[in-house]
Amino acid sequence: MAEILIGTSGFSYPDWVGPVYAEGTPAGEFLRLYSREFPMVELNFSYYRQPEPRVLAKMAESTPAGFLFAVKAHQSLTHEIPADLAAAAATFRQGLLPLEESSRLAAVLLQFPYSFHYTPPSRKHLEEVCALLEGLPLAVEFRNAEWQRDSVYEGLARRGAAIVNVDEPLLRGLPRPTERVTSELGYVRLHGRNNAQWWKGDSASRYDYLYTREELSGWLPGLRAMQPKVKLLLVAFNNHRRGQAVQNARELKQLLLLDSPS
Repeated sequence: MAEILIGTSGFSYPDWVGPVYAEGTPAGEFLRLYSREFPMVELNFSYYRQPEPRVLAKMAESTPAGFLFAVKAHQSLTHEIPADLAAAAATFRQGLLPLEESSRLAAVLLQFPYSFHYTPPSRKHLEEVCALLEGLPLAVEFRNAEWQRDSVYEGLARRGAAIVNVDEPLLRGLPRPTERVTSELGYVRLHGRNNAQWWKGDSASRYDYLYTREELSGWLPGLRAMQPKVKLLLVAFNNHRRGQAVQNARELKQLLLLDSPS
């Protein structure tokens, strides 16, 4: 039975001082403290700037043995496509080497925007990116419901890439929650259900949401269904405003313990 690793998307937010980290805690201590409680984390900074080997090596050294990282792909691979896609992919791969060589790389998260529609050019681009990153533990997240079709799941399975199952507002055009598995890696990301702020909010207000215990419990059957189909199951909370992701990650962990077979 696969292990379920629960963590958060990011670990270094100013508004986590107080709710998560003690007042006065230096930012340089955040990851070390975070990794005392959680077994994995998603790194978001790699979307904005290409990861550097020395930076990721230092991060790995500051965490316990066995702590895993899911690294979000740089925006040049998913959003702002450059003329030389191969060069961008090569730079990204180079930055991941310390995690890859130390077996700390749980996933490479390819998060495509809502504007990434199910069209021939988009399908070609997805194929190219997956080919350029072949050999890495890829996980693909679509923000547009057009991609929720069997042909896409089959294509990811052929590539050995995981589909990311999402929890987000049930708004028109957004993907619905699923428990799909397309590789040895299972992945669930919970973004919150802030309907009012999803389209008009910024990166803080959009994810300002605290799941109820009942809402989290609703994921238990899906997680248990995915668990025997994979070797590793990642669950990441992205509702990061004021440390709500940490609160919900703790609660889901408790719910899973209570749900464990006796």
